[in-house]
Amino acid sequence: MNRIEDIEKKHLEKILAGKKITEFYPGDTVKVNVRIVEGKRQRVQAFEGVCIAKKKGGINSSFTVRKVSFGEGVERVFQLYSPNLDSIELIRSGKVRRAKLYYLRDRSGKSARINEKIKKKLGVDLTPEVREQDSAQAESLDNVNEEPKADLKVETPKEKIQDTKLKQK
Repeated sequence: MNRIEDIEKKHLEKILAGKKITEFYPGDTVKVNVRIVEGKRQRVQAFEGVCIAKKKGGINSSFTVRKVSFGEGVERVFQLYSPNLDSIELIRSGKVRRAKLYYLRDRSGKSARINEKIKKKLGVDLTPEVREQDSAQAESLDNVNEEPKADLKVETPKEKIQDTKLKQK
C-alpha cells in the first residue's frame, strides 16, 4: 500500500511541475479549457459552469461541472490531473455550505443560483507597485493631525429622547 502511494506522489510531482492548477471549490463558477483531438487537428474547447462536486483521491482526483445549455442541464466530469485538461479559470467564487451540490440538478431558474462569496482584500496578493501606493497614502493620512474639535457636542440617543420629551411638554 505504501509503495503505491509513493509511486502516485512521484507521478503527481511530475504533472504539477509542468502546469499550474487553479484552486477552486464546489459552488465556484469555473471555465475549463479542454484539448480536443479531431483527426490530426487539435483544438481547445471551453466548458463553463458551476462546480457541483470535487473528489480528492491523489492522482485520481476529479471534479464535476454543471451548466444549462439550451434549457437542458449538462454535466461533465473532468480528471484534475489529465493531460487533456489545458487550464482552469476561476470566474466566480460561490458561497455554499455543502461539499456536494447535487440538489442543483432538481432546480431551475432563480432557485438554482448560488450567491457570490465576497473575499476581503488583505493586500497579500497585490503587486509591489500597488503596495507602495497604498503605503504612501497611509503615511500621508498619518501625518494629518486629527484633533477632536471642542465646540462640537455629540449627543447620545438617550439625551436626544429626553430633549424631545422636554420640548413636547
